[in-house]
Amino acid sequence: MPELIYIAEDEETIRKTVRSFLESEGYEVKDFENGDLLFEAFQEKESDLVILDVMMPGSSGFDITRNIREVSSVPIILLTAKDSDLDYATGINLGSDDYFTKPFSAIALNMRVKAMLRRIKMDKENQNGTDQETYKLGNILLDHRSMKVTVGNETIELTPNEYNVFLYLMKNKDRAVSREELLDAIWGYGKDIETRACDDTIRRLRKKIADASVKIQTVWGFGFHLKEIEK
Repeated sequence: MPELIYIAEDEETIRKTVRSFLESEGYEVKDFENGDLLFEAFQEKESDLVILDVMMPGSSGFDITRNIREVSSVPIILLTAKDSDLDYATGINLGSDDYFTKPFSAIALNMRVKAMLRRIKMDKENQNGTDQETYKLGNILLDHRSMKVTVGNETIELTPNEYNVFLYLMKNKDRAVSREELLDAIWGYGKDIETRACDDTIRRLRKKIADASVKIQTVWGFGFHLKEIEK
């Protein structure tokens, strides 16, 4: 069965162009004029990936991202005409997985979609019961079954990407992990790709575990390393 992708974009030319590119790759694609129609369809049948314009009639892409994240961890890509750090941070904080600023290359978007879906497929194939159920470092406990992270007795609320990044760092706590490795493992692409998504996720994780006896240290010019510290 081909993967199902939903697109919400009020500009018909962009919507149809993106749909055409994705369908040429063999995906099943349904497009909507606004986010409210997309979310209505999503409630009836979940897609494998969602592409949302930020500025649309009715609910914004941010609103729809928030609604979807309440019920699903499906990958979400946001499209926006604005190139601002605030918009980028808002989308990522709400749980979007990636961000494209208009005008963008449909080919580049198509490549990003393929990478995300490939990563998800690999994750499902690797869920064979060989992973540990819990990971502990300092006063942080990660329960992989419930996908919960606690600092002491306090549960830390993480977005899907934040959780996946932190899980990867916990699994590899004995060594430094490069930015490229994280991008490839979590987002599905690495070399020669902008590292902003990775760095911003790390920044937000640092804030959320600020009270823990574990810190995400930067290995300058390379990547990151989890380290236990004395509190």
